Amino acid sequence: MKTKIYMDYNATCPIRPAVIDVVAAAMATVGNPSSVHSAGRAAKTVMDEARTKVAALAGCRPRDVVFCSGGTEANNLVVRGCGAASLIISETEHPSVLASAEAAGLPVYKVGVDANGLVDLASLRQLLQEAAAPALVSVMFANNETGVMQPVSEVAVLAKEFGAKFHTDAIQCAGKTPLDLATIGADYLTLSSHKIGGPQGVGAVVMTPTASLKALTVGGGQELGRRSGTENVAGVAGFGVAAFDALVAVGNTHGIQAMRDHLEKSIKALSSSVVIAGENTDRLPNTSCIAMPNVKGETQVMHFDLAGICLSSGSACSSGKVKLSHVLTAMGYDEPVAENSIRVSLGYQTQQSDIDAFIEAWQALYVRTSSKGAA
Repeated sequence: MKTKIYMDYNATCPIRPAVIDVVAAAMATVGNPSSVHSAGRAAKTVMDEARTKVAALAGCRPRDVVFCSGGTEANNLVVRGCGAASLIISETEHPSVLASAEAAGLPVYKVGVDANGLVDLASLRQLLQEAAAPALVSVMFANNETGVMQPVSEVAVLAKEFGAKFHTDAIQCAGKTPLDLATIGADYLTLSSHKIGGPQGVGAVVMTPTASLKALTVGGGQELGRRSGTENVAGVAGFGVAAFDALVAVGNTHGIQAMRDHLEKSIKALSSSVVIAGENTDRLPNTSCIAMPNVKGETQVMHFDLAGICLSSGSACSSGKVKLSHVLTAMGYDEPVAENSIRVSLGYQTQQSDIDAFIEAWQALYVRTSSKGAA
């Protein structure tokens, strides 16, 4: 059977072999990190080592890393547990931020983005003047669909000017661009293990020493009272290994960006009507959001799957649902472009031959559907 070409790293990254080894070793031992006997202390040591590695990735103290079940829970923890009186979020946030803001029972203000997907700082300033204090501003570091990177340091300065807290969902950035909590100026930063080659079902809130976080899950007092429940020791151990590898990988993204740029240049040469969202601003080096004329995104996904290529249409975090991209509509794209978009996201296993196969498959579908006039 032909090996599948995987181009959906923003949905989940193939787990790294070293992570599998560490997870297996942790699962072969016994011990609850809350127990005081030797087995419990050994489990706690595993947790502490992983916490130190995740802290190094994010530029914070180990004690300021709060482990949880994934990026969605991490975002919920911050949005609903930060103690804000109002919430200001961008229109292009991940669904976990949008939904948790709606569930928080607080006034929610949405700040728009421009045609490049960049948050409108003037509008943010106005909303900060209007919103009840203390406010939480949540603007993701890089968009999961387009890869567009926000001016998070400028957002942080603006939030601080009005006494607001700032949260950035940095889940897509780890391993692709440097992360440092102090440099960014964020009070909260959220991460997910499986986006960097770690196990699924593990994530973290990273916070400054002065930031507050009220637990949404109570009963055990784990994670310094910020998230109760027996920790996923094996998953956290794998997260630590993946975090270390991601920290090392930050300086080695040039090859991935070169392949992404070649892919985009090649398909633009095939069609002058192709749309690449956010191409005129800073993006993650591995991400491309492409709209093919007259071909719905789900049709493209099926075509590429039959060609042995795995990619996605919009976000893969909504239980397989296919719906219009709120990110692209917020950027001002019309419904046909939003419907006809796919996301290509590359990673550490991507080869130039994979790019060539994608271009060939893209051209075949484009030629076939163009000759028919529509699909």
